[in-house]
Amino acid sequence: MSALPAPAELTFRPLAETDLPALLDLLTATLAGGPTGTRTAEFFAWKHRRNPFGASPGLVAETSDGRLVGVRLFLRWQWRRGGEDGAPVTAVRPVDTATHPDFQGRGIFRRLTVDLLDEVADEAALVFNTPNGNSLPAYRKMGWQDLGRVPVTVRAVRPAAFARGVRAALARRPAGPARPVDEDCRLPTAAAWLAAHAGAGDHGPLAELLRERAAADAAADHRLAVHRTPEFLRWRYGEAPGLDYRVLTVHRGDELTGLALGRPRRRGPLAEFTLADVIVRPGDRDSAARLLRAAARESGCDHVATHLSPGTEAADAALRTGYLRAPRTGMTLVARTPTGPAPYTLADWRFNLGDLEVF
Repeated sequence: MSALPAPAELTFRPLAETDLPALLDLLTATLAGGPTGTRTAEFFAWKHRRNPFGASPGLVAETSDGRLVGVRLFLRWQWRRGGEDGAPVTAVRPVDTATHPDFQGRGIFRRLTVDLLDEVADEAALVFNTPNGNSLPAYRKMGWQDLGRVPVTVRAVRPAAFARGVRAALARRPAGPARPVDEDCRLPTAAAWLAAHAGAGDHGPLAELLRERAAADAAADHRLAVHRTPEFLRWRYGEAPGLDYRVLTVHRGDELTGLALGRPRRRGPLAEFTLADVIVRPGDRDSAARLLRAAARESGCDHVATHLSPGTEAADAALRTGYLRAPRTGMTLVARTPTGPAPYTLADWRFNLGDLEVF
């Protein structure tokens, strides 16, 4: 085996469009196929180039003979603080990070991270992500603060199948063959619904629902939350290649009173409906309950998993619709600013699961 180049023999530079084929190969070799099972140029362009918050900055590590051996991308995001000012908080989220196995342990991950933090220092007020247990220690060493676990709430739809699946997952038994998770899902696609309802700009039932929701949150909830617009929802849930998001709606007459978005997916031996977003008019717990029940009834999955932020209408409706917080589950949230500690705690956020879902 030939000697590996020393770190000094590597070039660290901005990601270029011509790097894409090699980048996708590197991500596949180190991180497998991602949420859709296959890493494609179309998915990359949707995620990193058509993001309404802006294109993702990225850096790569390259050998002297032009081989791509490391990559680091920051997905642009934006939170909005509730209260009188409603000030936006520009953010980035580290994603799609890979170092070729032959070059691991050579400081590439750290170098790419530090350089990219310097690059976004003048434009991003916050850096956040949800690392797994393997990468969490590295983030702590580089100054990320562990803010705690964002819990997951679950409703078992098929209790026997759900119990068997949980036991198999805990025992790490092979899942075995399974039919596609979308076969039993009776919910319409988010792509079609948002194409029909998210193109009216500031007009129409969807825009009215989001506007009323945003005004109430700005007045009464000082937590950080994503400002949901029709354009954002269409990009996030309607245009995602290979992610089969579905839509649930609640009406009173011609009035749209609630909207939820999620997707059926395989979770080990289980069919899970990941309920990513629940949006209802302020104080409308009845619409929230109807959406939570419909997600269980119409998804065709073994269980529904979501995060219901404390104080929201959906969280208030959870117990009476059969949703319970799952023990020892959830995502660890870490954060920092590009130059130092983050001035937030976990209580400063109002999440939907779609804000933190890995995609």
